[in-house]
Parts: sequence; C-alpha cells; structure tokens
Amino acid sequence: MKHADPITVEVVRNAVVAYADEMAEALCKSAYNMMIYEVRDYCCGLIDTEGRMISQNRGGLPIFLADLGVAVEDGIRKYGLDGFSEGDVLVMNHGHVCGQHLNNVVVYAPCFHDGKLIGFAANRAHWVDIGGGRQGFGSNATTDIFSEGLQMRSLKIYKAGELNETLYQIISDNIRYPEASLGDLRAQVASCQIGAKRYAELVGRYGRETVEECVSTIWDHTDQAVRRVIERIPDGVYTAESFLDNDGRNLDTPLRIKVSVAVSGSTMTVDFSEMHPQVNSPLNSGRSGGIAAARVAFKALTSPELDVNEGCFRALNVDLPDGTILSARPPAALGQWSIALPTVIDTILKALAPAVPELIPAAHKGDMGGCSFFGFYEDGSRFLLMNIFGGGWGGRPHEDGESAAVSVCQGDVRNTPVELQEIKYPFIIEQHALRPDSGGAGEHRGGLGIALTYRVLRDCRGNINFDRTVTPPWGLHGGKQGAVSVAVIERADGTLEKVQKATDVQFRAGDRVTYLTAGGGGYGDPKMRSRELVEEDIAMGIVSPEAARADYGYTELPQKLAANS
Repeated sequence: MKHADPITVEVVRNAVVAYADEMAEALCKSAYNMMIYEVRDYCCGLIDTEGRMISQNRGGLPIFLADLGVAVEDGIRKYGLDGFSEGDVLVMNHGHVCGQHLNNVVVYAPCFHDGKLIGFAANRAHWVDIGGGRQGFGSNATTDIFSEGLQMRSLKIYKAGELNETLYQIISDNIRYPEASLGDLRAQVASCQIGAKRYAELVGRYGRETVEECVSTIWDHTDQAVRRVIERIPDGVYTAESFLDNDGRNLDTPLRIKVSVAVSGSTMTVDFSEMHPQVNSPLNSGRSGGIAAARVAFKALTSPELDVNEGCFRALNVDLPDGTILSARPPAALGQWSIALPTVIDTILKALAPAVPELIPAAHKGDMGGCSFFGFYEDGSRFLLMNIFGGGWGGRPHEDGESAAVSVCQGDVRNTPVELQEIKYPFIIEQHALRPDSGGAGEHRGGLGIALTYRVLRDCRGNINFDRTVTPPWGLHGGKQGAVSVAVIERADGTLEKVQKATDVQFRAGDRVTYLTAGGGGYGDPKMRSRELVEEDIAMGIVSPEAARADYGYTELPQKLAANS
C-alpha cells in the first residue's frame, strides 16, 4: 500500500471530523424534536467497511462511543458488502444489538465511489417516542423488550433511492408522535446523505488507497498517544465497588457494581465479571452499553482532548460476560439503560484513584436522570415535555467540582431551554437554581445540584427518573459525600409528597413539582479548605453558615456572614 505523506494525513484527519460535524449540523438544524435540536442527544460519524470508527462529530454523546459501528456491522452481516446499493438508507434500533433503549434510532447509508462501497455514514438520535409502554420505574415498569416499542433491525427505509412506503407506514402507525419522529427520521437521512457525499468526494480527490492509509495512520497516532498515558500508570490490578439504589421495582435492594481494572504496560483491561446480574426491570443495557461505559472512562483518562476514532480504544480490553445489567440477555427490558452507566464510570475511576490520585475526582451526580410530562392539549393533540437535569460533579485534586453539569456520559448535551418549555407546553418553570449545601464538603468542594420547579397548568402524567436517591455520590481522600436526588410534589391543596423515582405520576393543574438533583462528592479533608473559599461560598449562598460550622468546623464566622444564618 502506498505510504501517505504527513500533509495529506493532516488534511484527511481534519476532513473526516469536519464531515461528521457537518452531518451533526444538518441533523440539528432539520430535526423536529427538542431532544435533538436543543438538547443535542445524538452522534454522527463515518464507519469503514469493517464497522470501525473513522470519525465522530465533536460534541457527540460520549455514551454512544460503542454503538454506530455495532449497528453497521449488523447490516453487513445481514446483507453482505455486496448487498448495498447507492441510495440505500437503513434504520436500526434493535435492543440487543445496539444495547440501549429503542428510542435511540440509528440511521446509516453506504458511501460509494466509482460504484464501489467505501464505507458508511451513520448517526444515532433520540426519538421522542417509539411506541410500546411507558418506560420507567415502579410496579408497572416494563420487564421485556417487546413491551418497549417498535424494533427495527437494519431495515432499508430507502432502497436504491426509493422510499419503502410499507416500512414508513408501519413506523407511522406504531408511534404516538409520528410527525416528530418521522421528521427526525428525514433529518437523519439527510445527515447521512451529506456524510456519504463528502466521504466520496475525499476518496475522489486522493484515491481510496491513500485515504485508507491516512485513516490507518491517524489510528496509529491516536493509539500511540493513548499508550503513552497508560504506561505512566503503575502496573497492577485495582478494584472498586459501589451501589445503585435499586432496580426500580424492588426498592429495598441495592445493586452492586464491582469492577476490576488491570494495567499492564501499555494496555488496560476493565473486568465486569462481578457485575450485578440482569434485573427484571428496564435498568439493563446490552453489551454495547457496558463497553461504552468502559470506553468513556478510558477515554476520559487517556485521551480527553483527542478526536474520537478507532485508535482511541485499541489499548483497552473489556471482560464482560453475558447476563449482567451491562450485558443483559434477550428479551430483557432496556428502557432505562442509561441510568446505571454514569455510576459504573465513576466506579472505574474510583478503582484507579490509588494509582493516579492526581487525575481522579470524587463521584459526580451519577445518573442520566430527567423528567417527562405527557398529556393532551385542549384540541385533543398530544404533548410530551422531556428535559434532562444537571447536577454536581466531584471535587478534583486541584479545584472544586463543576455545578449544574450533565453526567459524564452526556458530554456537551444541553438542558431544554426554560423559555421554549413554557412556550410549547402547559407549564411555568418557577425556579431553576443551584441547590445550596448539596456539594460534598472537602478541601475541594463538590459541585452543586440544581433545584428545578415546574408549576402544572393542565392535568397530565409524568415520570421521575433518578438514581443516587439512596446511595450518595462519594467523596475521596477524606471528602464528604454529596446530597442525594429527590423530587418534592406540592399538590394544589398544599399536601407534600417526596418521590425518589416513579412512573406515570398523576399531576393536576395547580400542582408543583421540584426536582432536587444530587451534588458531587468532596475531595480531601474539609478542614484543609481555605477560610477565604468557605467565606466566599457562604456569601454566594452555596454553603449555609450552618453547614460551614458542621462540615468545615467554623465556630465563629465573620459578623457579616453570621448575619446570614
């Protein structure tokens, strides 16, 4: 194979990422639901003919790091490399191939140059509905994948440029919000067509052999950079465990997360063999969910500033036996697949804290929780409000944790803007503020959770999806734990209800619900925190005078601060 020169390698390196970014921009601008065009719950990328990741857009959801290639590989197995035509577009969300809830729909299209298949352009985006039962917790939670909605396994929605009207009709007839979801489908198709076109243009400019040699070189460069980081970690086997609150049905039984991380030279192995078995609730993921969790932790540690490609993960091995909550066997329910993964990632990092204490923070809010409200407008049409929540990140070796940030799995996603929620839906948001005293005390304080209050203007129902409602985010090296998550419902008649997690809650006009999200754990002995920083926290309302006395040992506060107590 012809050796690519360094300048061409750099051109290709930046081009393939630019194409993924262009795909993402097209998807974001043409999507119909706010989970895509505001929250940005998607990823886009280019995949080679072996299912390997050429590039992923900057800002693509970290927890999708193991997923696009898996979907494309499934199509290759089904059709063979000679079973694709120009103009084909495939749709895919099969739970136990993709490993996650069915709302996360993959669309991918083959890329051709001179009549030959050269790769695939793919994206995954969150549809607001995929049919099936309401996904959540409690006695009415789903227990198998078949009750969670429509499954599509590498089906051609376009064949050689012609729309598959039958499949289109099946999708339309089986989802609650066809206008939104089919609009998102069209946006995903357009995104893939752009990616396929751009990659074909690149191959046309330099030739397939040169482009593929460049991509291979880029992977090698990334792999070498990753291995240099691993080599600085002392060899050894490191273990840690933590707990999820419960499976959402049996509320008194915590679920153990145990991981082992082995470092040997320039390779790392994450071992999930002692992970809790799969459960009879939707708090499971398929294998790609567990692999993605390992990849997120690994990349955060070894290559946080490098673009995502296949080379990022060559030095990582994942031992993941079938039948755990991260590798559930069919027909396990997967509707809440994402809830466990941030805590899994925190636990991987916790295991490595003794080896590289200068790199590992305390635990963060540790879930991908959020809320949804669903009901009907006066004209009989449906509405569905969905939002994700920020929370506190753990204190770090040299500074405090971030406040009101989404989980490590969610990267650059955003919450749904307050103004748009109030314009489109029958709610008033009365509060979106930092939650005082929620960050764990420490030399470096944990970040704060949020307090978010909705006032309901029209009867509806809703889901409350949290974790870390019983088991708080832990501190490190003497730091204290963060506050747990809880929702407080204030009924129109003044009665109060505290809810940890629930599905299909009835809300009446005039009710209020306040979501209080978890704070991050503290890092280091709180007594080592400087008086100046504590006083600043009190002045800003981040830490109450009472908490300053209890957690930081300040018995005599300055007069101007004591007056606030």
